[in-house]
Amino acid sequence: MTTHGTLLRGKPLAHELNRSLAARVQRDAQNGPRPPCLCTVLVGDDPPSALYVRAKQRAAKQAGLFTQHHQLPADTAQKTLLCLIHRLNADDAVDGILVQLPLPDHINTQTVLRAVDPAKDVDGFHPLNVGLLHAGTPRFIPCTPRACLFLLHHARVPLAGARAVVVGRSAIVGQPMARLLLGEHATVTVCHSRTTDLAAVTAEADVIIAAAGRPHLLGREHVKPGATVIDVGTRRDAAGKLRGDVDTDAVLPVVHAITPVPGGVGPLTIAMLLENTYIARRGMPAK
Repeated sequence: MTTHGTLLRGKPLAHELNRSLAARVQRDAQNGPRPPCLCTVLVGDDPPSALYVRAKQRAAKQAGLFTQHHQLPADTAQKTLLCLIHRLNADDAVDGILVQLPLPDHINTQTVLRAVDPAKDVDGFHPLNVGLLHAGTPRFIPCTPRACLFLLHHARVPLAGARAVVVGRSAIVGQPMARLLLGEHATVTVCHSRTTDLAAVTAEADVIIAAAGRPHLLGREHVKPGATVIDVGTRRDAAGKLRGDVDTDAVLPVVHAITPVPGGVGPLTIAMLLENTYIARRGMPAK
């Protein structure tokens, strides 16, 4: 079968961004300011979460950033975690704080996210930063939506006037992604678990952002020819293989472009985290 679509690979783009960031960090250091410092916090020993944190720490060090990491037991009390966050908020040597999600069930995620100083909230999850994003004056753009938009810009996908469908309405990806697309003057539809006839909606889209967390939710019937598809999904199947929300093999022959899983959005998400940490150090608004 001849494939017509292009694979939008995020890994080489992330490498270029991280090299650019390393050069900026090195240049800044010559003028006095210390490198930005990213602090990660992991509660428990969930293997995927630990893997993600290691990848973020490794990328940060390669880009010349300082790093800290705090590993807490799974049974850590919420009060203990909040005390740690308050200490990090007050630490002038820390610019960005990332609390790896998900947290154990006995910890209230929203309480923890609200405890992070908004000026150090490099994930962009604090209610103040969410409000700034929706007001059109963001301080930190959430990393995964920012990565998706970067890929669309890199691929020179026309967004003004385009029909865009976001599949998934999470506060972490779906909702901020819809806001970013509105800011690009796209006509945006958000689909979710209660959307009736999903294929009828997505098949009209010029751009699809698949962020439902359901492996191979979207197949050939969900995509119109020439569409651009950004697949945010990362779930493992019964055999342990990482799968996206989109059946890439099925849609590749007809799409304009699609991100692979793995190797698509993921590496760029980490690159955007480092960019946000640089913004936090410099006190600059997001771009």
